[in-house]
Amino acid sequence: MTRLDPKNGFVMNIYQLKKFLTLFFVFYFSYFVNIALSEPKHAISMYDAPQLPHDFVSLPYVNLKARKGGSLKIGAVGSFDSLNPHIVKGRSPWQLRFWAYESLMGRSWDEPFTLYGLLAESIETGPNREWVEFKLRKEAKFSDGSPVTIEDVIWSYKTLGTIGHWRYRGLWKKIKSIEKTGPRSLRINFNEDNPELALLAGMRPILQKSQWSKSDFENSSIEIVPISTAAYVISSIDPGNSITLERNPNYWGNQLPFRKGTLNFDKISIEYFGDSTVLFEAFKAGEIDIFREGNAEKWETQFDFPAVISGRVVKSEIPHGRPTGMRGLVMNTRRAIFSDWRVRQALIEAFNFEYINESQNAGRQQRISSYFSNSILGMKDGLAEGKVLELLQDPVHTYLPGTIEGYKLPESNGSERNRANMKKALKNLQDAGFKVTKGKLRDDQGRQFKFSILLRQGAREYLSIVEMYSSALRRLGVDVKIELVDSSQYWERIKKLEFDMAPYSRDLSLSPGNEQYLYWSSEYADVEGTRNLMGLKSPIMDKLLNKIMKSSSINELQSITRAMDRILMAGRYVIPIYHNGPSRIAHKSNIRYPNKTPLYGDRIGFFPDVWWKDN
Repeated sequence: MTRLDPKNGFVMNIYQLKKFLTLFFVFYFSYFVNIALSEPKHAISMYDAPQLPHDFVSLPYVNLKARKGGSLKIGAVGSFDSLNPHIVKGRSPWQLRFWAYESLMGRSWDEPFTLYGLLAESIETGPNREWVEFKLRKEAKFSDGSPVTIEDVIWSYKTLGTIGHWRYRGLWKKIKSIEKTGPRSLRINFNEDNPELALLAGMRPILQKSQWSKSDFENSSIEIVPISTAAYVISSIDPGNSITLERNPNYWGNQLPFRKGTLNFDKISIEYFGDSTVLFEAFKAGEIDIFREGNAEKWETQFDFPAVISGRVVKSEIPHGRPTGMRGLVMNTRRAIFSDWRVRQALIEAFNFEYINESQNAGRQQRISSYFSNSILGMKDGLAEGKVLELLQDPVHTYLPGTIEGYKLPESNGSERNRANMKKALKNLQDAGFKVTKGKLRDDQGRQFKFSILLRQGAREYLSIVEMYSSALRRLGVDVKIELVDSSQYWERIKKLEFDMAPYSRDLSLSPGNEQYLYWSSEYADVEGTRNLMGLKSPIMDKLLNKIMKSSSINELQSITRAMDRILMAGRYVIPIYHNGPSRIAHKSNIRYPNKTPLYGDRIGFFPDVWWKDN
């Protein structure tokens, strides 16, 4: 059967017509579905739909009746020599990244990974998030009253991505183009299939281009006070000793739903102290308003001073649902002495956690069992199965023992001698080519096994742990030196990777993504300022990192992180200590926080953001 085309006069077969109509309707519906998918929205989530609607009133964990006003004084250990937290050089108060700058989108800490409009009033993405477009709010202004422009945004992304801190450079490498698309809008096109990039692009701090046009951004220190879009601006500094921020009365975002019930203090001061003991004494004396205690035993036994007894200071415990992350002593595998996994296993076996935990915490705190433990993202005990096993299978890769079958940390009977584990440690050291000669552990060339543990002065908790650990290592014939250096030397050496073993802390979120590349990738293993302190270089980990950035569901993400967890634990790079459990915060009774705490608990975005002062 045929039909005559009245316009063109050719004959079309009925089957051709059906095929044509099918293709037409597929194109038609796809076109309009894609339009619907890419229309501007108020929020974006990594996997699920945002929990808050476009007309939400506030974040769910704020107190809308919180009092505005008053001052807050907090303490910190160490010092600072820079006001620029976005560069590799120098030491700036880490809080400035969050209190003195804003980004296009802001994060809700009650959701695994959802962003809501902040400087941007809307976000739009391609069907596969191959591009993202932001539209700036017309009311968005810097602290000097000038408007935030598209030029400021583009300059910030390029500058941070090329000469900024390493945390910013990864995204810039994945940007194909960034261009202005309207008076208040810009589009970023990506050069790889990576759906998380659209979210990451909304989280970069926006700096004022004109402030830095005649200054050396990369080498700036304390001579330039940043002009900011945030509610707080730096009002005074005592270099190295204190810094004060005050709430800008003309802050542009006061009426945003995202900001309702937040940013309640008029003034926030950070006072620096030589060590944690001096800091604690200052808190007891009422010189600062809040103190975090990570040690459960101290929390129970040392917070009975007069201000607590009288009620002027209260003790609060803030629960959370995030992973434990990792905390302990990291081994720098760039050093030949730590390059053999059997050596690293021996050093873990010699670490008598049960005895140390009893000495430090009266056994009150649990040991960290893996990097993602305490969450659905952590590895399961025993053999890898299903998708996790599939992800780990690689015919050209040799796995360390414990990767597939599962790795468990050694346990002792709690006695000081730790005999069973010390025997295992010595056996592993012998297998790695060392033997004890005249009480000293030596290699086949007669050189003694020795290394140093770098500590920052004032790190009393780690000093106590390391002293007990060093005593055990000397029984194995290991020569251990504890290096105590001041804060500036410590961070400079960590930045330049000039250490053998050092304290390690890595927080992890419920939405791990591109930042994992900074922590574990081969690419960042040897660069100055890297977060990959252990020097991990693993082809299979690099493959997993590429997969995590393209994961399309929470189930896929879960399988990838469980596989990563196995590689990290079987790598034996860190000697884990205890995790803190809930946040333990002692604070003056007139410093308050809402009844509802967010999913992430006491983390960025909670304190001081939603706290307030009653009088």
